[in-house]
Amino acid sequence: MTAAERAPLARRLGSLLYEALVILALSIFLFILPVAIFAGLTQRMPGTALLWFYLFTLLGTYFVWCWARAGQTLAMKTWRLRLIDAQSGRPLRPLQAIVRYGMGWLCWPTGLALLWSFIDPDRQFLHDRIAGSRIVQIPK
Repeated sequence: MTAAERAPLARRLGSLLYEALVILALSIFLFILPVAIFAGLTQRMPGTALLWFYLFTLLGTYFVWCWARAGQTLAMKTWRLRLIDAQSGRPLRPLQAIVRYGMGWLCWPTGLALLWSFIDPDRQFLHDRIAGSRIVQIPK
């Protein structure tokens, strides 16, 4: 893979920021609204663990489906980025996408994903290295 195909760190971080806005919108629509309806109908709130599991599952479905189907989320399309299998260059297999999603939840809050990109020879994030995936820039 040539250096021209690699997505620059700034571009990947820009996409990540955009993705945070998409996640916020998804969370409002798919999380806050149903919880408010549930609380209104039952006069009580669902448990915290159930709410986190619900959100984790909904977001996981969004990411895994986008990554395995087209290799891109909405934010990645906007920033002209694509997620591929690091060895074959093909779209991720569903299991790879699940591993990347799960490891992302462990790597980003701790800062390991970003720190790893500074020492990785290909400048990939840690969860990409573990999942065997790579983010590439799509030419204009």
